Amino acid sequence: MDILAGCAGYINAVDIAEKYISSGEKNNALVIGVDILSKYTNMEDVSTRIIFSDGAGAVFFERAENEKIYSSYILSDGINGEILTCDTDSTIFMDGKKVYKYAISEATNNILELLRKNNEQLENIKFIVPHQANLRILDSIAKKLNIDNNKIYKNIAYTGNTFCASIPIALDDMFINKLLKEKDKIILAGYGGGLNTGSILMEI
Repeated sequence: MDILAGCAGYINAVDIAEKYISSGEKNNALVIGVDILSKYTNMEDVSTRIIFSDGAGAVFFERAENEKIYSSYILSDGINGEILTCDTDSTIFMDGKKVYKYAISEATNNILELLRKNNEQLENIKFIVPHQANLRILDSIAKKLNIDNNKIYKNIAYTGNTFCASIPIALDDMFINKLLKEKDKIILAGYGGGLNTGSILMEI
């Protein structure tokens, strides 16, 4: 199944996989995020060429023996979709200032609403694992949420912005570096083209 939802594509794909598993129809799922942005990047556009990169990552999900927390909050706003677009026969267009404002405000609001509907507090969350859009956006999300900057996991400095691949790549890094253990609560957060915004609260 191919899920096309821009930078929030991985959030949408994980949520679909969870629905199949929780319904009992499937016992496991491999959710892959992959983007080859070099094919669609205008190398004359300095605002995009310095940050977009190719990447792929995957996470294997399976039914837990004991019940674990899972909740999602996903929105789509097509009215403002023109600020970040990519047709299959052209290059990526991004209105950097508008995308910056959208990403900070909508990602933050989305995370807060996810917490509210689950009666959960930020202090109980081990990490927020966002789409790696750019460092300023990630730092601004931490500031707006009034949390320690280190609670926002970041690896964009050496991966670049890999769109829907950025969250599984980040999760792989975290597992390799033993930053996560069983029963940790984390939030995955995606935002971008579409415009799509989504977050997932899950227990490892």
